[in-house]
Amino acid sequence: MKLLLVEDNPTMRATLQRALERQGMAVHTCDDGLRALDMWRSIRPDAVLLDLSLPGLDGLQVLAQARAAGLRTPVLILTARGTVGDRILGLNTGADDYLPKPFDLDELEARVRALVRRAAGAPPPAAEPTAMVGGLYCDAGSGAVYHHGQALDLAPRELALLRALLARPGHAIAKERLFELVFPGESEVQYEAIEVVVYRLRKKIADTGVQLVTLRGLGYLLKAPA
Repeated sequence: MKLLLVEDNPTMRATLQRALERQGMAVHTCDDGLRALDMWRSIRPDAVLLDLSLPGLDGLQVLAQARAAGLRTPVLILTARGTVGDRILGLNTGADDYLPKPFDLDELEARVRALVRRAAGAPPPAAEPTAMVGGLYCDAGSGAVYHHGQALDLAPRELALLRALLARPGHAIAKERLFELVFPGESEVQYEAIEVVVYRLRKKIADTGVQLVTLRGLGYLLKAPA
């Protein structure tokens, strides 16, 4: 699978390129909206990962010009602009999917593969059962987390943290690993920031009865109510 990653943040760009290449994908990168279209035409990627805030040309302008030029490559927008209005604007401009930052790297890989699969007309793989902890579970399709069918209202970083914990129910996940998942490529963020996200998430899920437990020296895990 050949990808074009258009991202101007060098740390984020290197992190995503490294993570996707570990999954066997060939990743070409670009840090400028003006050069993105030329690379798009010459590389002919299977999918484009496109940031919106770019120098030269904004990501939406790049996308609009690509579609006007007849480039039909599936596009996944990656951006810190996570409002519903921004998402609708991106999809109406011609994006195929939208993933707000911060996001889980495993989810990014799954969405990229789903985009390419749909473009090729291939059937989706059989869905794996979703782990549930005390009525909390993550919907594999949307990425939203539910408690007994009711969607939780979570900030993007809280959602990334909870999805990471639900992915390994009953197992402690190291603080370092959670930081990578919640703040991917954000080297300017202080390491202790993960504790703030843990504190906020703990308050958000208090009414569910599920506990976000700190295991000193091991990390964090979710514990179902007795």
